[in-house]
Amino acid sequence: MRIKFFIAVLLTILICGCYYDIEEQLYGLNAPCDTSNVTYSATIVPILQNSGCLGCHSGVSASGSIRLDSYNYLITQATNGKLYGTITHSTGYIPMPQGGNKMLPCDISKIKAWIDAGTPNN
Repeated sequence: MRIKFFIAVLLTILICGCYYDIEEQLYGLNAPCDTSNVTYSATIVPILQNSGCLGCHSGVSASGSIRLDSYNYLITQATNGKLYGTITHSTGYIPMPQGGNKMLPCDISKIKAWIDAGTPNN
């Protein structure tokens, strides 16, 4: 009788320990994205750093000769549409990061807002 009771208690504990997490709730994937105050220095640079862009696209040996490590280099890619096309994996552009997933949707929205605002150096 004790063994049955022990097994029942153990199974109850195990079953109660199982749960289903909803990714959006855990990681805030559907959280509002504030694109109202996007700046080059406080928004765009950290996005490029955190998403790994500068690992390949900085310095004199930048991949594809595309540098994103300073404002003067970045605005060329932003104003000709290549930056947005590559990060959104649009047809006709080489998807970046190569072999990886797109940037977070909020980061893409912030870059788009910065481009739409005329790529200010702020």
